[in-house]
Amino acid sequence: MKRGDEFTILLEHTELMGTRASGSEEALATMTHDRLGEREGAEWLIGGYGMGFTLRAALGCVAEDASITVAEIVPEIIEWARGPMHVLTDGCLDDPRVMLVNGDVALLIDSAREAYDAILLDVDNGPDGLTREVNDELYHRDGLQAAMAALRHGGILAIWSAEHDDIFAKRLRDTGFDVDEVIVREVIDERDLDANGEKGGRHIIWFAQKP
Repeated sequence: MKRGDEFTILLEHTELMGTRASGSEEALATMTHDRLGEREGAEWLIGGYGMGFTLRAALGCVAEDASITVAEIVPEIIEWARGPMHVLTDGCLDDPRVMLVNGDVALLIDSAREAYDAILLDVDNGPDGLTREVNDELYHRDGLQAAMAALRHGGILAIWSAEHDDIFAKRLRDTGFDVDEVIVREVIDERDLDANGEKGGRHIIWFAQKP
């Protein structure tokens, strides 16, 4: 939906993402880079384009010799990004460091072996999905093992979630990752300040590093 200069992606009546709240999506990239540091010829994989907040933040962090693959399974999202949202998109999909894949990020992960320095997942609503049951496979043991195999030594699997999940955090550790769980507040419009005058809801990012 579009209202004035604001955009929102909805699932029926549930807001999945909007342009008035982007802090945690941007942090998914910037905080990954902070932990990973500069790597020559770094290869990043981003699962889910959404509104491009994570991609644009990543492009602002990584070096000119880096490569970022973006997998978006819903073609209408990309059509919207290149159409009504082109001002916000700001040409990020045409950056020479970016390769766009219209498909399931799980297929890219499954087929990779020590190919990526970072895998960033902002798919569905986190481990407790809303939109597609098949997305849950990314967060189950087999999916996490595939991500481990797809990462290079010291690489990071960064996962955005709307909510805390003790069971999933344990699953990450049981898979062999070193896990750091971070609470991130959104950066939102002042019209959305809560009763305490604080900005944005609290979301979770897990940074799971391959030893």
